[in-house]
Amino acid sequence: MLYGEGQRVTRVETNARKIVSRLKAEGWVNVGGGSHDRFIHKDCPEMMITVPRHPELSQGVARSIAKAAGWL
Repeated sequence: MLYGEGQRVTRVETNARKIVSRLKAEGWVNVGGGSHDRFIHKDCPEMMITVPRHPELSQGVARSIAKAAGWL
């Protein structure tokens, strides 16, 4: 865990393959994309999560994906 300015910051997974695997395991479906993978969920089709096709994601991007997926 990281600490900064009195707030506790949780590190999230930044490996894109692991993130994509977890999304798929939780029912998110890849609907394609160009330089990014786009995922939708059958229970919430208006929600879309975009995952860049990079081996490692920045902490900010990974945290944004985690929040959108309901992991944080």
